[in-house]
Amino acid sequence: MSKISKKRNWQWVIVPGLVVLFSFVALRAYAAEEGGGSPTERANEIFKWINFAIVAAVLIWLFAKKLPSWFGGNADKISSAITKATAAKEEAERQVREAEAKLANLKQEIAALQATAKKEAAQEGERIRALAQSDAKKVGVAAQAEIEAAERAARLELKALAASLAVDGAETLLAKQLTPAAQESLMDSFVKSLDGRPN
Repeated sequence: MSKISKKRNWQWVIVPGLVVLFSFVALRAYAAEEGGGSPTERANEIFKWINFAIVAAVLIWLFAKKLPSWFGGNADKISSAITKATAAKEEAERQVREAEAKLANLKQEIAALQATAKKEAAQEGERIRALAQSDAKKVGVAAQAEIEAAERAARLELKALAASLAVDGAETLLAKQLTPAAQESLMDSFVKSLDGRPN
């Protein structure tokens, strides 16, 4: 607190106190004159008022000395509490604004996530269809390869069976046509062919 404000505080305390004191003294003097009391009573009355004035001045001086610092301390505490409350209010308002902004953006984020999910689901569906088609083609190619392999195996088996039947038929036919005379004739011609060869 500055010296000027202290002087003003004293002025506000002392001046009204003196005005009240002089008013009481004047009223008592006027009442004493009207009552026509003795000079001793008047002197007693004046001493009472002087004592009252001294006690009042001491009380005023004590209050003037102690109350401003007490009120100043309370004012500082109140000012500090108001500052803290204002800061807390501003922080709460800032958090409310942030929450409202996030809430407003939340709808947009949800819409964006839904659009992304639909797009990814469509892409995944296309990928699965392409995989299924590719797998179906692979199965078809594998089945065709198995059919062709089975066909080749059947043809080979059929050729082997035909050859076996031909050999059996030829043996049967040869056994019927190869009589002992024919065998002897074949042997003779074979021996004759060997005679003509050089050793």
